[in-house]
Amino acid sequence: MENFDRKKHWENIYQTKEFKEVSWYQQTPITSLDFLKQFNIPTTAKIIDVGGGDSFLVDHLLDIGYQNITVLDVSEAALDRAKQRLGDHAAEVKWIVADAATFKPTEKYDFWHDRATFHFLTQEQEIENYIDTIQQNINPTGILVIGTFSEQGPRKCSGIEIKQYSESTMTNRFRIFFEKIKCITVDHRTPSDTLQNFIFCSFRKLQTA
Repeated sequence: MENFDRKKHWENIYQTKEFKEVSWYQQTPITSLDFLKQFNIPTTAKIIDVGGGDSFLVDHLLDIGYQNITVLDVSEAALDRAKQRLGDHAAEVKWIVADAATFKPTEKYDFWHDRATFHFLTQEQEIENYIDTIQQNINPTGILVIGTFSEQGPRKCSGIEIKQYSESTMTNRFRIFFEKIKCITVDHRTPSDTLQNFIFCSFRKLQTA
């Protein structure tokens, strides 16, 4: 996997598959929206959706009235599809083409959301870099929500090996900088009618003296 070209892989996926053909398609991302409600994230909050691609989360955030949304993805084609779908509303969103493993934010966020990107980071250095980036660029009172395949979920996605997590392994992974608020497991039904088991964990930043 050392020579794996992540960007090329995902550009090809989004250039060759319709949005309803990919396993992660959700018309309404209920779990993610529930976390926003649970933490009463204000509409003025700075929100980033990492690995958002052409996810419909941004549509729902705009409908609710969120005013400061950033969507990041390694695939420019994915973001172009989302922009096309949103039409004029695309101008209300910040779009960033970048790899989550090497992303260098230029601002700090109040709500950091990642559904199914973190589990694609399988190299230790990538994982450490990403967690360090989050802790440096989330506000002190910010909320982090990470969703990955659970230990009962798939071992691969789109032909790529992924890293499965449990509540304990996810908590341990982030414990240096974050305290867990809660974890839940969710079955996602794909367009091909298979079930994928996810674990979603929410965290808040540890307060240093």
